[in-house]
Amino acid sequence: PYTYSSLDRSIDGTTMEIHYTKHAAAYATNLQDAAKSEGVDTKKPLEDVLGRISKFSAKMRNNGGGHYNHELFWKSLSPSGGGKPEGTKLMAAIESSFSSFDSFKTEFSDAGKNRFGSGWAWLFLDGDKKLRIGSTPNQDNPLMDVSEIKGLPVLGLDVWEHAYYLRYQNKRADYINAWWNVVNWGYIQNRYETQL
Repeated sequence: PYTYSSLDRSIDGTTMEIHYTKHAAAYATNLQDAAKSEGVDTKKPLEDVLGRISKFSAKMRNNGGGHYNHELFWKSLSPSGGGKPEGTKLMAAIESSFSSFDSFKTEFSDAGKNRFGSGWAWLFLDGDKKLRIGSTPNQDNPLMDVSEIKGLPVLGLDVWEHAYYLRYQNKRADYINAWWNVVNWGYIQNRYETQL
C-alpha cells in the first residue's frame, strides 16, 4: 500500500523492491505450485493449512509460511508509522503483558536480534489471549503446529538478511531500531482487536 522508496528513512527502496518482487513473489508462486501438487483447496484460508502444516511437504511449509509472513509484514509497515499505539486496547494489553511499552520494545527487539540465522520475531496472542513475544526460524510462524511458540500473530518482523542487508549489512540491531519508525500501529491495533 505504499511505494518501495516511501519507507526510506528506515528501509531503502531497493531493498523493499527486491524483497517484494523477488523473495516474496517466489514464495507466492511456489506456494501455488505446492498447493496444486498436494491437492490443497486454495479457496480456503492459508491459516487452515498452516495450523496442520506437519501433514504437508517442506515446500508447503516454507512457502506457505513465507507468503503468510510477508503479507503480514507489508501491512505492518507505513511511511507515517512509528510512535506508540497510544490510547488503544493494544497499548493497554502491551502494558499489562510487558509492564511498559519500552519493556515491550526491548523484549521484542531482543527476540529479533537473538534469532540465530534467518527467521522472524513475533508479537502474538497465546491460547489465553495474552500477548507474548517469541521468534521462529526460517519462515515458520506461531500458527504452525510445528512451531515452538503457538498463537495468533499480531506483529511480525522479518530478520532474514535479505530484509536489511543492502543498507545495514550485518548490523541487524540497527535495522530493528530503524524498523520501529515505520510500524503501522493502526493496522496492528485493528489486527489485535479482530483476534480477541
